[in-house]
Amino acid sequence: MSHQIALNFEDGVTRFVNANPGETLADAAYRQGINIPLDCRDGACGTCKCLAEAGRYELGEDYIDDALSADEAAQGFVLTCQMRALSDCVVRVPASSQVCRAGQGSFQASISAVRQLSASTIALSIKGEALNQLAFLPGQYVNLGVPGSEQTRAYSFSSLQRDGEVSFLIRNVPGGLMSSFLTGLAKAGDSLTLAGPLGSFYLREIRRPLLLLAGGTGLAPFTAMLEKIAEQGSEHPLHLIYGVTHDVDLVELERLEDFAARIPQFSFSACVANPESQYPRKGYVTQHIEPAHLNQGDVDVYLCGPPPMVEAVSQFIREQGIAPANFYYEKFAASAA
Repeated sequence: MSHQIALNFEDGVTRFVNANPGETLADAAYRQGINIPLDCRDGACGTCKCLAEAGRYELGEDYIDDALSADEAAQGFVLTCQMRALSDCVVRVPASSQVCRAGQGSFQASISAVRQLSASTIALSIKGEALNQLAFLPGQYVNLGVPGSEQTRAYSFSSLQRDGEVSFLIRNVPGGLMSSFLTGLAKAGDSLTLAGPLGSFYLREIRRPLLLLAGGTGLAPFTAMLEKIAEQGSEHPLHLIYGVTHDVDLVELERLEDFAARIPQFSFSACVANPESQYPRKGYVTQHIEPAHLNQGDVDVYLCGPPPMVEAVSQFIREQGIAPANFYYEKFAASAA
């Protein structure tokens, strides 16, 4: 049985390779045209050292301490010329995709559905035979081409890929190039191009409680993550706080309720910043982070929202005098054109 290995390059590009039983990661990558930096192939130089972020694997026995120390191995570092996967894995490669000849994948698809969830949010689904070959880590994004132009826009997947179909949550920006297309011209069957996947914001192996913080359409990567968690399960508590500016911006609450019913120990709360809101819970996300959510630092925090929100949350956590075990974030800014 082969295993799928996600290679995350330092320029944000992710490529997937399949490793056969007993095959080293370096050999699997080279067989599929990806040149991980490599010199000796004997575990002696350390040139192919990478960080395994998730999955089970064998380190191999034919390497020397100068190439990979015991401390590095304990932290998850591997030599790809020695590593053999025992499950699907995620490996961070300290080199650019261009150096490794592993550029972005490009795909053609067509619109299967466009729904206006609210005045501020559009749900887009696209489908195509080529997307059956699209692999990504939940939380990542792609660049979608805007029909009729040479421009692209970056959007996080809001779902996993199923039967060649993926979905996105898109902020409706008045006058925006993609927004104008989706609200005024788009129809089922229209062709779209996408390139990716991209991004270092993705769900890691769950080893402790998670605190998920979403601002506006920054909810998108979390619904993809929650789909994955619902599939694989988790023994740790998970809490999502979803903040928006106005009542009309609240979307996908029924979907979050469904996740709460399907995922043990998952809970969520939503809040609206506008003081004139009719929603029961008002204020900013930081006003609804409770000490229990930070678990005295034994927590992984995932945050996706506009830059002011990312900065406010970062400052809030610092002020609590608590350093999370891991703090992953994605800043986004809606394009005005």
